[in-house]
Amino acid sequence: MEITSEIFQVGGGHLTEPEDAAIYLIKFEQESALVDAGCGQKMDRLFANIGKCGVDPKRLKYLLLTHCHYDHTGGAAELKRQIGLEIVAHELDAPYLEAGDNKVTGGNWYGAKLKPFKVNRKLTGSGEDIMLGGRRISAIHAPGHSPGSTVYLTESDGLKVLFAHDVHGPLNPAFLSNAMDYNNSLKLIFDLGADILCEGHYGVYRGKAEVAGFIRQFMKA
Repeated sequence: MEITSEIFQVGGGHLTEPEDAAIYLIKFEQESALVDAGCGQKMDRLFANIGKCGVDPKRLKYLLLTHCHYDHTGGAAELKRQIGLEIVAHELDAPYLEAGDNKVTGGNWYGAKLKPFKVNRKLTGSGEDIMLGGRRISAIHAPGHSPGSTVYLTESDGLKVLFAHDVHGPLNPAFLSNAMDYNNSLKLIFDLGADILCEGHYGVYRGKAEVAGFIRQFMKA
């Protein structure tokens, strides 16, 4: 599904498998990145969808993880094995991915076991910039749903595009969720004023008013 001329949804739901959170592809010049990896059970479908967007999956540069949960990261180890791409995640979620912790990552919710993998680039603090094809993608720490939840903000076709997965939560002690952090993070991403929101489970929202309205419904005053 084309979102802009450079950004596509290539996984999640009918595109790969129903248990997958959304997987997005960013294609800037000759470099490309995925945002999240799904559960990893339909890798052949994911690769085919990437190819339909004019990208050779073996040439993907980054896997940008929004947070550690299994429906977003279960396919990361296999992507790393097949492609060798650089995996990016916040340092506060990285230990659970590298240890294959099935409680904090929610693998046990799916009756599955997360295959551990190395996070090549650990984001620190409030975030940092990632360069792709000479363009900037801002990684912004937005904790609450998980300790290291991260959103990614970039510009495409003159529009501010925000990848903010699991805006809706849920919050669960097993995930080490924090309600105060979550609400503060919702205010943070609301204030970014994105033109397009690419969410993990609720699809794509277009226009500042629609994006703001979706985020606002989960915020507490």
